[in-house]
Amino acid sequence: MKRHDVVVVGGGVVGAATALALSREGFDVALIEKGAAPAPWKAEHYDARVYALSPGTARFLETCGVWSRIAAQRASPYTRMQVWEGTALQSLTFDAAELAVPQLGHIVEDSLLRATLWSALGNAAMTGVQVKHLALESGRARLQLSNGEMVGAELVVAAEGADSPLREWAGIDVGGWAYPQRSIVCNVTTEKPHRGIACQRFMPGGPLAFLPLADGRSSIVWSTDTAEAEELMALPDAEFRERLAEAFQRHLGAITAADKRVAFPLRLLHAQSYVATGLALVGDAAHVIHPMAGQGLNLGLADVEALVAVLV
Repeated sequence: MKRHDVVVVGGGVVGAATALALSREGFDVALIEKGAAPAPWKAEHYDARVYALSPGTARFLETCGVWSRIAAQRASPYTRMQVWEGTALQSLTFDAAELAVPQLGHIVEDSLLRATLWSALGNAAMTGVQVKHLALESGRARLQLSNGEMVGAELVVAAEGADSPLREWAGIDVGGWAYPQRSIVCNVTTEKPHRGIACQRFMPGGPLAFLPLADGRSSIVWSTDTAEAEELMALPDAEFRERLAEAFQRHLGAITAADKRVAFPLRLLHAQSYVATGLALVGDAAHVIHPMAGQGLNLGLADVEALVAVLV
């Protein structure tokens, strides 16, 4: 049986960051990912999936040795945030200048984060392998893998997402509900420049956010009730762009182009405990929240930072 200090299950952004942060602190860490390793990042491709990373998250990624690489490749800083309901003329504004900081945060693509974290991991990852069974005994963990191997660890970290099998095997209950909403995401080109300002309008069906991208486009996250989301997804491109411009009150003028739309259901989930004997939950395995405030990944990486501090 192969033995490690820590085995991290799940190779998304949170799982890869966990493995990297612990490795840099001298722990013997293995990362198990059921899928393939992420493809090398390509600058000519823009992800539809982006995150608004807080300054605290950027500082944590710097301690992992990857933030400067991410920022040098493509991270779009936003210096202001404008939020309104009825009209943008009566909006709540947050300004980096008023806080005497260079920016409020950065918009970064999922593919860039994953590729950079995995590149820094080296040979710590096992791909194309699933955990078939977990045994937690006497403060230690044993994992049976789909390739027939057995792996032992002092601690297993579950980072395999909201439907975590490890959490279920450990008997940790969850609470939560499904929202009667879906979020539509895509990247759009607008008539007017975004000027590095993140905007969000609150409507009866849910919030609509425009996040500034480095190439001058915006990433939109439109959360609305399920029926309207299905209607919007079915619209021809030109009609969708017109509906989007209207919903955003033409704050950035016309929507002149839009990438392929993707929609996903929204839910809330909270584990009753983040730990069991020999197991810790991080990221979506521990909690899933509405994307309204853009804090899901920031919370997940805060989990990692706290866990690493405790183990150190």
